[in-house]
Amino acid sequence: MTLLSADTPLYNHPLPDIEQWLRAQGCQQDRTDLHCWHVQRLRWKAEIWLDTEEITVRYLQAGEGGRDIQRSFKYSLSRQDVEDAVFSGP
Repeated sequence: MTLLSADTPLYNHPLPDIEQWLRAQGCQQDRTDLHCWHVQRLRWKAEIWLDTEEITVRYLQAGEGGRDIQRSFKYSLSRQDVEDAVFSGP
C-alpha cells in the first residue's frame, strides 16, 4: 500500500492508508475503541481520535498544572500539515 502525496488532503486518503500512516508515526490502535490511537514520545504522550469530520488529538498532562491539551484538525488539511502539527507535540 502506497500513501498518496503528503500534500494531499486527508479526506482523499482511504481509511486503511490513514491507519498505515499512523502506524508509521509510531501510533498504536486501541483494541476496544478502534477509532482511538495512542502515541508516546520522549516528552509527551497523546491520544488521537479519527472522528467523522476531524482528527482530534489530546496531549495528556501536557498543559499548565498537568492539564490535557486538546486540538482538532479538519480532514481538509494535507497529511503533511496534520503530521507537522500533531507530531511536533503540544
